[in-house]
Amino acid sequence: MKTIEETPNIDILKKIGTIEKEIVDLKLSVLKKLAPAGKKVVKLKGILKGVQITDSDICSAKKSLYSKIGI
Repeated sequence: MKTIEETPNIDILKKIGTIEKEIVDLKLSVLKKLAPAGKKVVKLKGILKGVQITDSDICSAKKSLYSKIGI
């Protein structure tokens, strides 16, 4: 036999379950909108064709990139 206090608790649990399902559905819909769909991939192959990169160029780039952290 159910008491008077059990019925409101069951109703609250059902409402919480409904809210949880709606939150999951909302998350999925937001993720679908954020995901890149059909974006063209830009390939960089051949962009530096004919360019000569020396060791001093690499050292200079390292100093520039890592100057704040001291590598």
